Amino acid sequence: MRRLLIAAALLGAVQTAQAADMPDLPFLRGSLQDGPIAPRPIWEGFYIGAQAGVGQSDMNFTGATRTLAGSLLDGLAMESAGQVSQWPLLGKTSRRGEGWGGFIGYNSQWDDVVIGVEMSYLHGKFGGDTTGSMGRSFIDALGYTNGVTYDAAAKMSITDMGTLRARAGYAVGAFLPYMFGGLALGQADIVRSAHIHGIAVNVAAAPGFQNIPFDYSRTEGRYNHLIYGYTAGLGVDINLIGGLFARAEWEYVRFTSSVDTNINTVRAGVGYKF
Repeated sequence: MRRLLIAAALLGAVQTAQAADMPDLPFLRGSLQDGPIAPRPIWEGFYIGAQAGVGQSDMNFTGATRTLAGSLLDGLAMESAGQVSQWPLLGKTSRRGEGWGGFIGYNSQWDDVVIGVEMSYLHGKFGGDTTGSMGRSFIDALGYTNGVTYDAAAKMSITDMGTLRARAGYAVGAFLPYMFGGLALGQADIVRSAHIHGIAVNVAAAPGFQNIPFDYSRTEGRYNHLIYGYTAGLGVDINLIGGLFARAEWEYVRFTSSVDTNINTVRAGVGYKF
């Protein structure tokens, strides 16, 4: 009996020693290790960058010269009878453009959710121009038959655009897809011209007053004119190494001025987060 007790004690001691000498394997803790985990990019903080893009300007020049024509014909019989200034001249046009600029902003991060504010600037050539002409004949209250031709032209050139945006994104690995919206400001040159000419005929009038030619014209320009509107869009920032990141973005800008203008741009950029 004593021998059996001694053998059992020795066996227990051997098992305890073997357990102490075994390495601390992961599966003993109930999990497996798949290797080192890559650190998650931290998007919180200030950042700055440069960008370039191409886009399309869609402008509606309909009625852009009505006020000019109205001031030229104010009080005249032909305007009362024919409403010349309201003739439907000009229309919509589209032009392609390009630009370059920069951006600066700040992000706050909660786990994978990133909220921030950003200022973006683009200098380039956006805008367009259009011309139109219309002719009509009508009798006014004085008995004259007016043969009128109305020529109109308008041009808008946007050289600078700046936006103040609020951003919201969700970090997925090295990628930060985001959406944004905010205010937009721009600097533009807007030039409009109206030329109304023709002849008024009244066979019942006294000699010398039967055929009366007329020619009215006016050009008005606004240079370095401030325009404003709003912006919205989507984009993605891609962490490259350290604080360096690349960017791809689509932005929509709507300017509400004497010429309604929509600008869609596709941009690429590179930035650095401090």
